[in-house]
Parts: sequence; C-alpha cells; structure tokens
Amino acid sequence: MTQTERQIIDLVKREVVPAIGCTEPIAVALCVAKATELLEKQPERIDVWLSANVLKNAMGVGIPGTGMIGLPIAIALGALIGKSAYALEVLKDCTPALVEAGKRYIEERRIDVSLKKDCFSRLYIETRVSAGSETALAVIAGGHTEFVRLCRNDQVLLDKELATCMATEEETPGLTLRTVYDFACTAPLEEIRFIGESARLNKEAAEHSFGKEYGHCLGCILSQTPRQHLMGEGPLSRILAYTSAACDARMAGAMVPVMSNSGSGNQGIAATLPVVIYAEENRCDEEQLLRALMLSHLTVIYIKQSLGRLSALCGCVVAATGSACGITLLMGGAYREVTYAVQNMIANLTGMICDGAKPSCSLKVTTGVSTAVLSAVMAMEGRCVSCVEGIIEEDVDRSIRNLTRIGSEAMDKTDRMVLEMMTNKEKCGRAR
Repeated sequence: MTQTERQIIDLVKREVVPAIGCTEPIAVALCVAKATELLEKQPERIDVWLSANVLKNAMGVGIPGTGMIGLPIAIALGALIGKSAYALEVLKDCTPALVEAGKRYIEERRIDVSLKKDCFSRLYIETRVSAGSETALAVIAGGHTEFVRLCRNDQVLLDKELATCMATEEETPGLTLRTVYDFACTAPLEEIRFIGESARLNKEAAEHSFGKEYGHCLGCILSQTPRQHLMGEGPLSRILAYTSAACDARMAGAMVPVMSNSGSGNQGIAATLPVVIYAEENRCDEEQLLRALMLSHLTVIYIKQSLGRLSALCGCVVAATGSACGITLLMGGAYREVTYAVQNMIANLTGMICDGAKPSCSLKVTTGVSTAVLSAVMAMEGRCVSCVEGIIEEDVDRSIRNLTRIGSEAMDKTDRMVLEMMTNKEKCGRAR
C-alpha cells in the first residue's frame, strides 16, 4: 500500500469508532472520569465548563442506562464509575444501583455546569474535580476523546492545547472527492474489511429499537404495516425505518453501541444503514457493500474536515451526503454520478440547523436519508443541479467548501440564537 492509502485507513479507523450514547454528554463523562482518575478518590465537587456547541448537544438527550436526560447524571456517573480507557463507551458499566448513587450525587448539589466563553474550539470540555484540598483538571478540545490538558494539584501532566486541536498534515492526508472515490474503489479489500463492523453494530442498534418505546418511535412507525398504504413496501421504506430506529434508540439513551463517524453516532448511523439496507434489498455482494460503506464514511470524514466536528449545520446533511455516494456506487454509478449525487444533496439540504441532540433528531436523519436516495436516483438518470443554480459550482469540491463555509462561518449567528432560544424557554411539560 502507498503511504497515502495507509494514512487514509488510519484516518478512518480514528474517526469511525464505537460509541454508546450521544457523544457530547458522553465526552463530558469521559472528561470527568479522567479527572477523577487523576484525583485518585471520589470527588466532593465537580465543576464543568463547556463550549456552546457541546452544551447545546448535551441538554436534551438521553443518557445510556439511566432513563434520564441531560448532563448532571452523565457527570455524576463519569465520576462514580467512568473509565477513561473505555473512551466513548465510558459509561458501559452502568447499573441501576449506580444510577441511584448518581441521583444522590446530583441531589447533594456537588455538580456545577457553566458555559465557557471565548474558548479556542467549538468542542471544548473543561472539568475540575476536588476533594478536600486536592484537585485535578482535565480538558478535552478539538475531538471528543482528545485530552489536551491534564493537571493534578499544581502539577501539569499534559499541556498541548493548540498543538492537537487540528491534525497535522502528516497524520491527515489531503482529501478530495476524487481521492475518496478512488480509494474506496481500489483499496485492497482486506485492508478495508474493518468498515463492515459499522454495518453489524448499527443494524443491531436499529433492530434493538423495533417494538420499543424509544423517543418518538419513528422507526417503529415506519416499520408497521399501515405505512404500506402510503409509502409502499420496498427499499426506501426499509431504509428510512432502519435509520430512524437506530437514531431513536441512541437519542433515548439505549445501552447499545453504534458505530460513530467524526464523533457523532447519528452521523455514523446515517452513513451506514441506508447503504446496508440498499445492498441487502438488491443482493449486492460483500465487496460491493464494503466499498460503498468506505465511500460513504470517508466522504463524511472529508466534508467534516472543513466543517468541523460541531457546527450550526445539522450533521445529517453531511452523513446523508456520504450515504448518497454509497448508494450511487451500489446502483452502478461511477465518479461522475457520485459527484452528481453530492451536488444534488448540497443544493437541497444546505442550511438545516442543528438545535442540539434530542429524540427528534430521528426526523432530521430521516429527511437527510430520503434526500440521499432521491439524489442518487437523479444522479443515475444523469440529472444534476448545475453551477448556474445557487451555491453549486462546476467543481464539486468547491461546492463542498461552500456548504462547509455556510455551516462553519455564515451560520455562527444562527448557532448563538439557537442556544439562546434553547436556554431561555418558558417551562414546558414533556409531551410523552
């Protein structure tokens, strides 16, 4: 293999990893767990400072194994049972008894969560734990598992904040959609076989969700017989049902792992399940599926490199763009058709806001995935939104940059307003 191919494989293995629960509160729990390990005793107090984007994504989502929503229980359990070696599966040892202990921790008002202003990364988590005169500090920034500062009392154990917020050129290959496509189509099959684990994990998460009361039960609704009268029984219905079901379970806090992409379980789900279900429905062979999954996941990673891990733009836009590419490849499309699918996605879904991680994310994921199928179908018919229309350019990579500039720059004010709306609501009762 060439050096570039090896770099790409290493990149995918870093970005496509198992996670239990929404990655923002789980990353907070991970940071608390690390600080507690440094303290070497149970904290008497935990202070947490978060960037606005982390706070937004952690407010309304279920925490695995707890039946509870939001940061306090994630923080409490991070201190009580979290193991930093588990990374984004940090709370997998949770039990009902430990949840009760976590509730007592919260009731004793040991936890304080604040917004961190003017932090250098959209993904920023700072945790200080203390017991008596002893303190420990842990900071995650840039990536959900990227520790950039560790301290115990006055001793600095790690300090690499600015150096690690972005990967170096040696670690991250320069990608274009063409290099992504060529790699997915030509890499040795044995070297990319690991991507098949995303199909297993995410399909199991969806099947775990069917028949259960998770979130808004969108996956169950779409999988029930009455839908056939409106939507028909076919690949699209099954794609939507499986994708939304996995998202339902994850957002509700089901204790099931999913394969994430670029720090997001929903992105991993949306990049995986549409491709898997289409391949099953059309009896594609293993090599076709693995190459389509690699194309999907690597496209998401490529787009996220310029968008950033957290932004005002809903991640389902990016993840569904990856699945549009994978489905197009399974349909027999070549590079031209893949570029058409990407252009069609950008022309359609750019601007969908992210208003935090929550059960209704399954609605947005389903919107993105249905648009992915539509974009692939158009692409295979030789139909593509042209460069005289809106933000689309002749060069697909420039269209991608337009998408990511809107999400990372132009929507900054939108992001601030969304957080303001979320944190200043009048008290409301739960609908369910």
